[in-house]
Amino acid sequence: MTTVATSASRAGARPPLPAPRGPLSEAVLAALARLGPADPAPMLDAACGAAGRDGTDPFGDDLHLALYVCYELHYRGFDGVDDGWEWAPGLLALRAAMEHRFLAALRAETGQGDDVEGVLAEVLAEPADAYGVSHYLRDEGEWWHMREHAVHRSAYHLKEADPHAWLIPRLRGQAKAALVAVEFDEFGGGRGEDMHARLFADLMEDLGLDPGYGRYLDLVPGRMLAIVNMMSLFGLHRSLRGAMAGHFAAAEITTAPAARRMAAALERLGASPRCVRFHTEHIEADAVHEQVLRHDVLGDLLAGEPGLAGGVVFGIRATEFLEGRFGEHLLASWRAGRTSLLQALPSGSV
Repeated sequence: MTTVATSASRAGARPPLPAPRGPLSEAVLAALARLGPADPAPMLDAACGAAGRDGTDPFGDDLHLALYVCYELHYRGFDGVDDGWEWAPGLLALRAAMEHRFLAALRAETGQGDDVEGVLAEVLAEPADAYGVSHYLRDEGEWWHMREHAVHRSAYHLKEADPHAWLIPRLRGQAKAALVAVEFDEFGGGRGEDMHARLFADLMEDLGLDPGYGRYLDLVPGRMLAIVNMMSLFGLHRSLRGAMAGHFAAAEITTAPAARRMAAALERLGASPRCVRFHTEHIEADAVHEQVLRHDVLGDLLAGEPGLAGGVVFGIRATEFLEGRFGEHLLASWRAGRTSLLQALPSGSV
């Protein structure tokens, strides 16, 4: 089940702006559609007020599309959007209001605590009766489930490890050196064709999907965008460096067993080795990475800054919470026989 990527996809063309999903994203997108970031004042000021009101869903599609678009200006940007928008004061003010609402809601859902070892032990000890998305795909998933899963995850995996790179200048000593070693693996060990983002693009091609960056943004619901936004939020704020380190450790701890199940799912469906490789690469690599992150990154970071323990715990719990919400959505949709995307994919085509 393969397709040839378009020349635009191969060239890494910047994606077009997505369609809005409410007043916040509409204000952001309308501002970015202008020729330059001169003065977005009226529309962004109104949106900024709306972002802080109690009626705005801190986990909703509108806020998270708006936030995702704001963050994307720090990555590849959008076709036809002036690069100067990245640091436009009005847009940054709106982003800050949305971040505040999102962070407050995350903290309310995850509670407080600073027992890093205790929380890590909980993540490491997967219950015997655990049954999530990767279990479902391994046991009963069909091609359309696999394709939808890839579309969801493309919001992150086509820029895999980029958000975590923001953490590098926030660290020092052994913690920094160890994090860079993990990132070196994520970026293919110096080989472009082995970058994890490239391997995910290969997987998408073999699933009959377009691997173009941002190609499916209009189909990805806020529950997935919130996970990617969490990474960008933690990475772009020095004050949240502990949360970013905790998130990264939690992600690496859970990836290897999930990757093993995903590889089994694809092999059961008859996928090519090229399609399966993204997951098989993560089975061994992330088993090592989680050890490095737990002992060399978190250990050294907390030895030098013990006051960051609460942030580390928050990052771990926030990751578990948002991934749990996302998984519940996928399983509920698939068990009901309906698409988990905002719109179903055409069968067997890009």
